[in-house]
This record gives sequence, C-alpha cells and structure tokens, in this order.
Amino acid sequence: MDTTILTQPPRQAESDAGRKLDYHALNAMLNLYDDEGRLQLARDREAVREYFLQHVNQNTVFFHSLKEKLDYLVENQYYEPQVLAQYDADFIKALFEQAYAWKFRFPSFLGAFKYYTSYTLKTFDGRRYLERFEDRVCMVALALARGDETLARSLVDEIIAGRFQPATPTFLNAGKRQRGELVSCFLLRIEDNMESIGRAINSALQLSKRGGGVALLLSNIREAGAPIKHIENQSSGIIPIMKLLEDAFSYANQLGARQGAGAVYLNAHHPDILRFLDTKRENADEKIRIKTLSLGVTIPDITFELAKRNEPMYLFSPYDVERVYGMPFGDISVTEKYREMVDDSRIRKTKINARAFFQTLAEVQFESGYPYVMFEDNVNRANPIAGRINMSNLCSEILQVNTPSEFNDDLGYRRVGEDISCNLGSLNIARVMDSGDIGSSVEVAVRGLTAVAEMTEIASVPSIANGNALSRAIGLGQMNLHGFLAREHVHYGSPEALDFTSVYFACVAYHALRASNRLAIERGESFSGFAASEYASGVFFDKYTERDWLPRTERGQALFASAGIALPTRDDWAALKASVMAHGLYNRNLQAVPPTGSISYINHATSSIHPVASPIEIRKEGKLGRVYYPAPYLDDDNLAYYRDAYEIGPEAIIDTYAAASEHVDQGLSLTLFFPDTATTRDINRAQITAWRKGIKTLYYVRLRQSALEGTEVEGCVSCTL
Repeated sequence: MDTTILTQPPRQAESDAGRKLDYHALNAMLNLYDDEGRLQLARDREAVREYFLQHVNQNTVFFHSLKEKLDYLVENQYYEPQVLAQYDADFIKALFEQAYAWKFRFPSFLGAFKYYTSYTLKTFDGRRYLERFEDRVCMVALALARGDETLARSLVDEIIAGRFQPATPTFLNAGKRQRGELVSCFLLRIEDNMESIGRAINSALQLSKRGGGVALLLSNIREAGAPIKHIENQSSGIIPIMKLLEDAFSYANQLGARQGAGAVYLNAHHPDILRFLDTKRENADEKIRIKTLSLGVTIPDITFELAKRNEPMYLFSPYDVERVYGMPFGDISVTEKYREMVDDSRIRKTKINARAFFQTLAEVQFESGYPYVMFEDNVNRANPIAGRINMSNLCSEILQVNTPSEFNDDLGYRRVGEDISCNLGSLNIARVMDSGDIGSSVEVAVRGLTAVAEMTEIASVPSIANGNALSRAIGLGQMNLHGFLAREHVHYGSPEALDFTSVYFACVAYHALRASNRLAIERGESFSGFAASEYASGVFFDKYTERDWLPRTERGQALFASAGIALPTRDDWAALKASVMAHGLYNRNLQAVPPTGSISYINHATSSIHPVASPIEIRKEGKLGRVYYPAPYLDDDNLAYYRDAYEIGPEAIIDTYAAASEHVDQGLSLTLFFPDTATTRDINRAQITAWRKGIKTLYYVRLRQSALEGTEVEGCVSCTL
C-alpha cells in the first residue's frame, strides 16, 4: 500500500475551468494543494458525485417499484427467498423506506468505489449493479434478524449510521442466493499423524473455496529426522506439509477472484523452527521457499527469559513430548515444563542460542514482514476459558481454545474436536461516541454477530461446525480510534488518548458481556464449558469490581461527558457479575480487533485502532490505478493530529494496544511501523516491550521506504477486506 506524506511544498492545482474533470481526476487532486497551500478535500466529495453521475447511475438496473425489484431478484436467483419469506411485505417495504430515509451518501470516493467494486450485488455478467448501499444494508439486516423485526430495524440504523459494520463475508454475502459463507476465517489444528494431516489439507481446500482464510497449527508435527514406527530418521518434518498447504490454497482460489490465503503457526521450541523461518528469507532455496503462505510463531515467556540470561534455548521433539506427557506438544506449557523437559532423558532435544533466535526472527521480519508473533503465556494468562490457546489466525486477532480430533484409517472422525471460526464485525468508535449510547450499539452488534455464528454450519469440516456450535464465539472489533482522537484534537498515544482507550474498551467489554448474558437468559443456555470458566467462578470480574474504570484525565472525562455517555461503575460490574454467575453467557468469546481494511473505507474510518499510515493514503485499485483516501475528519486544523504511524513509532502504538488489550478477551491485530533507519535491534526491542506490556500478538512489521513499502499486504483475506 502506497502512502504519501503531506510535508511536500505546496503545488498549485491545475485549473479545470472550462472543462469537466472525471471522478478519477478529481480524486487525484487530493494530492495537490490549492494556490493558498491548503488541502483540496472538497475535490474528493466532488469525485463521489461524479462517480455516481458518470458511472454508477448509468450502470444500475432500474426498477419501477420495490416489489418489482425484489420479485425479479428472487425469481432470477439473486436473492435467497427464505430471507424475505420471514417477513410480511409491508414490513419489508417499511424497512427499505427506513433505510432510504437516512439519505446516505458516501463521504469518500474510495468508500463508494470499494462498495460498488467489491460488495454490491451485480448481474451475473458482472456489468450492471442491482443494489444501492441501502439495499445491501436491508438485506444484511433481514438475513441476520431471522424474522425479528425489532432487530432488523436496529441493524439497519446501526449499519447505515456507520456505528456498526459487519465484516466483509457477512456484508457481502448475507441475503444472496449465490454466495460464500458469512464467516471471516478459520483455525485448524493438525495432529502428529497422516490421517490428521490429510484431513487438514482437505479441510483447507473446503474452507478456502468458501471464501475464508485458514490458519493451521503445526506445533504438534514431529520434526525432520524423527522416527516413524520406531524407525529413526524417517520424518520429513513440517516443510513438506507447508508446501502442500501452499499449493492447496493456490488451487482453491475462490473462482479465480482471489488466491486462497493460509497461515501456519509453530512453537518457538519446535526443532524445525529455524528451517521454518528460513522459508521466508529473500535468498531461500526454492526447495523450501514459501511464497504465499503466512507464518506465525508462538513464543512462551521462557524464551525471553533464556535470552535475557544468555542461556541455551532447548528445542523439544513433539514426538517424544507426546509420548511422555500423553498430550500433543501444542497443548503443553513450555514455560511451565521447560526445566522438566530439559532434564528428561526420554525427550530428544537440541539447543540453539536464544539471542540468536531473536536475531533471526528480526532478520526475517526485516526482509518479509513475517512471521506474526503470538506471546503464548500473555495470551493464556488473559484467557478466561478452560483449556489452552496455542495458535492464532491470518490476522492474529483470534485467540480461542481448540481441542484435537481423532481419525479412523479412512479419515472419518473417531472423535470430533473443536476447531475455530471467526465471526467478525466492528464498531466505529467516533460514531458510537457521537450516538451517546455505547450500550445500544454493542447490544445490536452482539446479536447480529451471534446470528452469524448460529446461521453457520460447515458440514464439510465437522470440527469447525462442532467448535462453532459449542462456543458461538464472536469477535466484536473496533475501528476509527485515530480518526476520533484527531477530530477531538487529541494526539494518538498521549496520556489523554491512552486514558480514553482504556475506559472506552472497558465500557465495551461491560456491554458485550451484558448482551451475551441477556442472550443466555433469553435462550436458557450458556456456551459449552461455561461452568469451568472464570466467568462462572466470578474471578474474571474481580479487576472491575475492585476499582472504577473511569477516565482519570480532564480531557478523557470531557470526551465522555460531552457525549453524554454513562460509564459502568463498580456497582454495575458487581450486578453483572452476579447475573453472569447465575445465568451464564451465550458466547464463549466476544471481542477481537481485526485490521479492518475495505470496511473502514466504506465506513469512512481509520483502520482498526492503529494510527494512519498517512493522512492521505494512496492505494492501487486494479485498472483504475492510484486512488487517494483522506483520513476521516481531516482538515487543515487537525492535520497536526494525524501524525503517521511511522512518525508516531512502535512504543506509542504498543501502549495504545496494551490499554485496549486489558479489556479484550481475544486479540488485537497490532502492526509495528518503523522508519527506514530501523535495525533488527529496534525490532527486537519493540518485541520485548510488547511482551512486557502484556500484548498478546504482533501482526506485520512495516518499514517505511523498504521492500515492504509500496506493496499491498495480502495476508488476511477476510478480516481486513
């Protein structure tokens, strides 16, 4: 992704007197200053208007009435008839009128372009549009509400007002007859046997063709040279499996629209860890080079401690660990068992230099941006659910407990385990704050995302279907933090910004838990495993009942007070704790903050909770070429508050994510941004800082003016897009 920095000397825009500019030219004028040295932000609004006049309106199929339109779309197999059949005609008409009464307009050209390019329903030949934005919103609301008229109305208002935005798979597919799944991505574990490996590759194909990114756990696989059936030096290790998976994702390319996307995670103490990292080196041998598969490394506390003391770092054979402990390597706490495993002669082990490992990690990240990092013990300390988290997903924000499956020789399931689905959607922080009612938006979002979980059953991968049915896990995310702060003239990463972030996320956590508790009461059911969780024991709530999570700075207090937002007190949390302990929670997991991409543009928001890469971003959009996107609320008065991520630096970003992480039960996609002067030492220092401050995962490493700059990262197919 290209970015431009607004520090260039002012250039006078070319006069357009006497001629009419097209929408692309108008949008490009964002990158020029007027003759008084000011931003030409109005040009982008002109570009939106011309885009509709010159393109959208001319290519939209016209219908005389809503009835004619819906009848046509159902009869010609564009819309799913069962969605509309849940409501009477008068209500459907009233809902569409409600949506159109908002008089929605896209605030940016890129938002409009993204919607009509990637989301709206088109004729089967792809040449003409069959939906306006309001139509797509209504169909999503009707699909997710499943006959509940009140919820349908609420979803329309929340989405069209820009307070809640379902993730791409849901917003793109809901209500359509020819569609993919509503789920963003999937996580699969692989066990140390050929049946599990074969089933995992088949599952990856099945999930990828349905439009979801897939992450897989490799930590349980025996290392290269390990015995097979007691015959030494037989195992080929993890690299051939990675190659097979990469080919599988390339083959299942979602009807040619996009290459399938996958990620693999490996524990830092697996004997193949250095070979694993080498697959992403610029000069890697083609026999081992991994080009499109994303890599992730799980690092326990002990690894940092060994590096600090400059002790050797032992790598343990998963084959032997499973024989000794009776459970797969990925389900073992390496930190807890490290000394014990070192001393156990039954477990084969090799040793490397711990500091050299971190140096290698930084070198590979410097070259490729990979691997993602999951701080295993930070994740599990914060996990309120019984069981162990041993991997994440393509965007490093999903952190859920999984359990293994067992297979027969014919690859049928002897026991169906629990694998993971990502049911995502995000709130726009600025617009939720403007509404004055965080609780209402969270409630509607939780119910909408729960519908995605309940409506999804992927029978071709039973472990995914089983995990989803038992957990009903969702991932409510956030976006537009930088946009909100800049609009309010608060610097990203400042004490006031960190104060706001912590209080806002604590408030969202309260309302998300309350919504899930209400669902449990209404349905008379809790998620599987609730009784063994820290929610059931009440331990989870202790930090909220022992102090008030209210703003401590004057500016933080003013931000909530001016919005008229009532924040939960200790008494509120105590009452919620009692209700949860008595009645349970409907969803095992509730929050996850993905690296929102296209939905941010549609919503006119800054991505996720990280700072902008540039006040005016440049994207390469297919045949159209360069498209310019101004940060929301950007003007000449607040430009100073839109310092870019490279200038802000990793420490302020880490502090911001740490403030939010404390209240998010899963993870947050945290990208580290460095200037072009950065070294591997700077990357190591940032990793250590993140680990110490309780960060759970790290997503990409981005370097300004490096090989990574000027390219679009394609790692997360469904969370960012």
